[in-house]
Amino acid sequence: MATFVDQIKVEVHAGHGGNGMVAFRREKYVPNGGPAGGDGGRGGSIIFKVDSGLRTLMDFRYHKIFKAKPGQNGMSKQMTGANAQDMIVAVPQGTTVRDLGTGQIIGDLVEPDQELVVAKGGRGGRGNMRFATPRNPAPEIAENGEPGESRELELELKMLADVGLIGFPSVGKSTLLSVVTGAKPKIAAYEFTTLVPNLGMVALPDGRDFAIADMPGLIEGASKGIGLGLQFLRHIERTRVLLHLVDLGNQDSEQALEKFHQINHELATYDPALLERPQIVVATKMDLPDAQAHLAAFKELLAQDKTLPTVPEVFAISAITHDGVKELMQRAANLVEETPSFALEPVVDPSVEYTADLDDEPSFTITRDDDGTWVLGGAKLERLFVMTNLDHEESQMRFARQLRGMGVDEALRAKGIQSGDLVRIEDFVFEFVQ
Repeated sequence: MATFVDQIKVEVHAGHGGNGMVAFRREKYVPNGGPAGGDGGRGGSIIFKVDSGLRTLMDFRYHKIFKAKPGQNGMSKQMTGANAQDMIVAVPQGTTVRDLGTGQIIGDLVEPDQELVVAKGGRGGRGNMRFATPRNPAPEIAENGEPGESRELELELKMLADVGLIGFPSVGKSTLLSVVTGAKPKIAAYEFTTLVPNLGMVALPDGRDFAIADMPGLIEGASKGIGLGLQFLRHIERTRVLLHLVDLGNQDSEQALEKFHQINHELATYDPALLERPQIVVATKMDLPDAQAHLAAFKELLAQDKTLPTVPEVFAISAITHDGVKELMQRAANLVEETPSFALEPVVDPSVEYTADLDDEPSFTITRDDDGTWVLGGAKLERLFVMTNLDHEESQMRFARQLRGMGVDEALRAKGIQSGDLVRIEDFVFEFVQ
């Protein structure tokens, strides 16, 4: 059996934009050729796309860093560099994408072929033909390409099942799943036989169908990490209807009721909203000798239980003889149709490409090293610096004007900078002049 992986961390690095070019026309009969440096191409974005054929995040265990290609640099004769191809990364249906830096959920990929841009490629830098003006018809100014977005993400797979089978180990979840679907889960007479969630499709004679999954490892303390429960409780979040299986063939009514409450307590501890889902109590193993007596006593205890808001429906089945199974599936299908899907955590609007929000960050920061060098930082300033082509004096002067317009000069003077002091931006050091 393949390893089931439902949570993984990855890095994504979109491609940088291509650099703009400084160039001039040199045709034979054009004595006063103007600027002709082309723009750089756009860097490749990284896009997650749902692949309905995938069932786990197993592939990401061996490939955790994704890098898109940069855009092509601009060329002479006003030729724009080629855009880089976007990198398409296949993910299974039901994958939730979270930014580890902010903790924000940026996408919930639940539809077939749904796409989500998780890292946007940088735009290409402008060539010198873009900076020509009547006052400066032959500028030697070009931009470097914009850096592509980079971030660390957590991918979490939550199975897309309409109906979830819950209950203590060995109550018959896997057996019921094998009877009503084409799934072939491992079945044995010991606890924790099922180590991963199993998913199958139920097709009813009236043409209706729904997805059903068994959720392994739920025992007392599951919401605190005991057993396998915490690992798989997340898969219950998407289900519309819960079938709560209790074994009345091998245990008496009081034991069954106690375990019934224990499972509901774990659901409520993990997420109180899980108890809002319709829940059917399924009495299993009714082909065993004392099962009918246990069932009668169990129903009586449920009716007298004051802790329950309403008395739940109880269906008695035997997965071995198939008694009651058809009626249970019909009732589950009715509830699936009546119950809307439950909202998960809020996500970013899927129609909007996800980008880091720089508006809330300061335009620049000023610190001072031990050697007296002033250090300029901040995401906006550093982005501006990276896109400046320092090979040309006009580009350097333009960058100086941009810093002055941002208020950097005034802020440095307010902190006491003196003429001749050194100022550093990343690895670039220059002398401050009043």
